[in-house]
Amino acid sequence: MKRFMRVFAALAALALVLAACGDDGAAETTTTAGGPTTTAGGDTTTTAAEPTTTGAELIGEGRVIGMAFDVGGRGDLSFNDLAALAWDDGMAMYGYAGEELAPDAGGENREENLRLLAESGQELIIANGFAFAQNVWRVGTEFPDTMFAITDDCPQDDTFTVVEMPNVRCMLFSEEQGSFLMGVAAAMKSTSGTIGFIGGVQVPLILKFQAGFEAGALAANPDIEILPAVYLTQVPDFTGFNDPVKGKEAALALYGQGADVIFHAAGGSGLGLFQAADELSTDDSFLWAIGVDSDQYNTVGDPALQEHILTSMLKRVDVAVGKAILDFLEGSFTPGAVRLGLAEEGVGYATTGGFIDDISAELDDYAAQIIDGTIVVPTEPEA
Repeated sequence: MKRFMRVFAALAALALVLAACGDDGAAETTTTAGGPTTTAGGDTTTTAAEPTTTGAELIGEGRVIGMAFDVGGRGDLSFNDLAALAWDDGMAMYGYAGEELAPDAGGENREENLRLLAESGQELIIANGFAFAQNVWRVGTEFPDTMFAITDDCPQDDTFTVVEMPNVRCMLFSEEQGSFLMGVAAAMKSTSGTIGFIGGVQVPLILKFQAGFEAGALAANPDIEILPAVYLTQVPDFTGFNDPVKGKEAALALYGQGADVIFHAAGGSGLGLFQAADELSTDDSFLWAIGVDSDQYNTVGDPALQEHILTSMLKRVDVAVGKAILDFLEGSFTPGAVRLGLAEEGVGYATTGGFIDDISAELDDYAAQIIDGTIVVPTEPEA
């Protein structure tokens, strides 16, 4: 049971990929497996593959695959970097080339970026984020011969109705299941009896994280106090996913109300949570933070912050993106929705740091109950 819950080998490589990445959202040049790329503000360069594998058939040679990051782009230490990991590794392994774009701070030019990638001849475009749903519908309709793969949602028309498209794959996750385990961990490790949650933007996707977290905490300890969830921004303001200052302000407030464990689902804003935990901790009051998407103990890298990262809810964006790319190159790309949960090893928890080794048996037991259907995790918060 434990094998699917552990940190995956690919995430260890992610720490190396991120070592040179910034987190301030400014335009910067980073070195990837395919060469230098400029990723912020809509600027882009075409990357040429430099395969590192030997003896492998370069099934991607002469092909082009584009990457459309969401707010934060490379360096968010979270879901964008997981998508980048899969794209970079695929480029090195299979020999394809491609272009990448990241939107401006508010994400207003997502659709423009997709259209630019389609017009430049990208054969498959990864739209990394639920906020691309309507953009993928519009651009995918204009470019029916271009394949698209979108994470966290499916194409939606102008009435926000989900539309099945023959050239779009939806890569979905059961975030509530992994978040349930984070709630269990928070309740079991809290000494104050009070915990909290920070969401980047209050949308249905992030509400799933909150719902699972709260359900797991109450399952482990019915007496746990869960402070009202804090959301950094509301739609249409998506900057809550890349604003560490707001993340820190929210964390300081929750810690100030007595929480000693806080879980975030806020992308790049989560860095502020880790900083707050380090800043407020004392010898008498040690504070924990829980990361999201990637193993943030590794991606943060700063030893002072690492010691406060209890665990992270792993969301295998890299696996979903990597499979979409390989299926495309092999000619087996299929449209429609693909969902990954605990049973499919699409979500799980990190053990780096060893801070939850003493409760891993309990976490695995809860995971088994979710997989066999004994526990059905809610996707909306009780309140």
